[in-house]
Amino acid sequence: MERWLTRIVALLCACGTAGLFWTFGVFVVVPWRNSWMLALNAAELQVLGVSLLLGLATAWGALHIFALADRASRPKYYAMTRIVLIIAWLAALIGGIYWTLGRTA
Repeated sequence: MERWLTRIVALLCACGTAGLFWTFGVFVVVPWRNSWMLALNAAELQVLGVSLLLGLATAWGALHIFALADRASRPKYYAMTRIVLIIAWLAALIGGIYWTLGRTA
């Protein structure tokens, strides 16, 4: 039971990570596409920085919590979980980018 509760908490962190990476993808595409990355104001940098840094921090936390549950007892399951989560997070980032590209001219 304890292992499943730990996995559920890690999964909640992983979902938050996906949301933060999606948000980063949504907001980074327009300045990147128009070559405005060096001309961003403080608020725009804060949106990009917070979503990226918090996304990386929650990704690390989710992987750490999954490690607490599965690394010692089921190392192959843990390795597969890491691979799947990293692919899912990259897909969330790419999804955010394409979401914005689909709505801009």
